[in-house]
Amino acid sequence: QVQLVESGGGLVQPGGSLRLSCVVSGSIFRINTMGWYRQDPGKQRELVARVTSDNTVNYADSMKGRFTISRDNAKNTVYLQMNSLKPEDTAVYYCKADIVGTGYWGKGTLVTVSS
Repeated sequence: QVQLVESGGGLVQPGGSLRLSCVVSGSIFRINTMGWYRQDPGKQRELVARVTSDNTVNYADSMKGRFTISRDNAKNTVYLQMNSLKPEDTAVYYCKADIVGTGYWGKGTLVTVSS
């Protein structure tokens, strides 16, 4: 069984920073792509950023230059450094890991950007 646990969410003022972490545990042979998605209530879940096993990254346009995704394969962990946060970044952030052709999701961590 594979589990993903996100952490690092919280309340931050506009312009502030947060670092999210996601640890993958369980029956893991090899993790391919790892990524972060976010979802506002009433909206579809959207891609924030993802990183492949060979460290190729891509970002949603609105996150470029503000967010940085990285991974530590030895720790089965993916990170999301979020800088210059805006109120519209408020959402639940979910981690996803692709393992042997199956996508696994975490339960999410809430990020609230507000003064």
